[in-house]
Amino acid sequence: MTTVYDVEAGALVKAASEELKTKIKAPEWSPFVKTGVAKERPPEDPNWWYVRVASILRKFYVKGPAGISRLRVEYRDKKRRGVKPEESRKASGKVIRLAVQQLEGIGFLKKAKDNGGREITPVGVKFLDNIAHKVKTV
Repeated sequence: MTTVYDVEAGALVKAASEELKTKIKAPEWSPFVKTGVAKERPPEDPNWWYVRVASILRKFYVKGPAGISRLRVEYRDKKRRGVKPEESRKASGKVIRLAVQQLEGIGFLKKAKDNGGREITPVGVKFLDNIAHKVKTV
């Protein structure tokens, strides 16, 4: 059986984002929002929302239970400050929070009992493993 660990992360996230387009809906503000305080502009890809949601789902599969603040650190970026040295800034919490809520709404994530974060459900594991199998056979 093919799992997420057997395929390249970029190919898996791209294929999963295409599948998620039928299951979730991007918010109406997604074309205009930056993904973090360190960014100067919104993403250029019109489907960036689905890519981010698929990437978050893969993070839960690989890294286990997590909360919003840990995911904000996972997606952090360097803030350009002119002549001063760059500093690391966390990603947008609203974007990650809404993506996690959407994944929870379709049954791919659930609240973890022990740490207060969320963890992937067997339905989410099956979804990603099926996508990984499709990616590996193509």
